[in-house]
Amino acid sequence: MPFAELGEVRLFYTDDGPSAANGVPLLLVHGFGADSHDWVPHLPHLAAEHRVIAPDLRGHGYSSAPESGYRPRDLAADLVRLLDHLDVPRVTAFGHSMGALVVSALAVEHPGRVRALVCVDPGYGQPPEIAAAFPAMIEGLRTDPYGTALANDAWCYTPASPPWLREWHRRKILGTSPRALAEAFAGMYTGDDQFGVRPAADAYLARRACPVLSCWSHAQAGSADWERGLFKHPASRALAWPGGGHRLHAERPAEFLHVATAWLAELDRLDTLDKEMPA
Repeated sequence: MPFAELGEVRLFYTDDGPSAANGVPLLLVHGFGADSHDWVPHLPHLAAEHRVIAPDLRGHGYSSAPESGYRPRDLAADLVRLLDHLDVPRVTAFGHSMGALVVSALAVEHPGRVRALVCVDPGYGQPPEIAAAFPAMIEGLRTDPYGTALANDAWCYTPASPPWLREWHRRKILGTSPRALAEAFAGMYTGDDQFGVRPAADAYLARRACPVLSCWSHAQAGSADWERGLFKHPASRALAWPGGGHRLHAERPAEFLHVATAWLAELDRLDTLDKEMPA
């Protein structure tokens, strides 16, 4: 059944891949004002060898929209309940934009549930000069959620971004609960527990002990250097994608899959070497 009743929230999800797939399942988490369709270009390839779970976060896509619970830690807690529902003890979690905050919260708050992270143009680590625009954005999302979210979406693309991608995400935004648009954005960047803005992001993200692969867009290329200083695991990598838009995984799915799966294969190789080392 593609819906999980998890107390106050009902999450839509898909669960694909071979029933006897070896290794840790993959969890694919979309970004703000989007849904799990973001991963359609990647699902056939990933599900050929892995169990792949792709949910719609609360208030997004086909999932229900409770009155509260839109901060990254809340959304991560929803995912823990979903994994418990599916009897999945541990995952490699992919997260795009806001989804990168959610999977990072999963790794920090529930470290035993996460083998590794793949973060795609993360929404975390915003410098103060960018964050200065967020109060007006938050107010706009509360008074005119769709108009504000659609206007904000314009920065996500480059001149090379295909028109279908812009239209696809316009329709996704219009399909998102207005409550989710207002509360999820505010949850990333306001409050004592926020870790979307530096320097709070530095302290929180440094608590991720697992391997992390982050892929940063052309607009945020400098953040790759910043994030490298936070990594704890030696296999972690931060990459800048020249010419890549915010949705670089959708614009260049084959390239993204090549990079992500090659890195995961390297983790498998390192795990094998560790097991073969004498005690």
